[in-house]
Amino acid sequence: MKQSIYSILKGKFLVSDDSFKNWRIIIFISVLAIIMIASSHSADKKVHEIAQLNNEVKEWRSAFVDGRSKLMRLKMESALVEKMAKKGIAPSVIPPKKIKVKTQE
Repeated sequence: MKQSIYSILKGKFLVSDDSFKNWRIIIFISVLAIIMIASSHSADKKVHEIAQLNNEVKEWRSAFVDGRSKLMRLKMESALVEKMAKKGIAPSVIPPKKIKVKTQE
């Protein structure tokens, strides 16, 4: 038991006659580890990008809602009457009349 532990620590399994099998396994495991690390980094990068895009979408949605509410306030009749009163234009007291056009066939 003690000898096998010493031989592993000294690396004799890497330089012995049948070490080619051991090297193949070590290289295969190393390549798999590198692929796993690269995949993990790629996934983390995508998660951060998605979070950043979600924040950007929230900001744009907030700006859209703010702009829409400002537009609604500007389109209200009371706001229009107020702006026109400053220019000396008052709303009509006589209601408008509908004009019906009859088509001739």
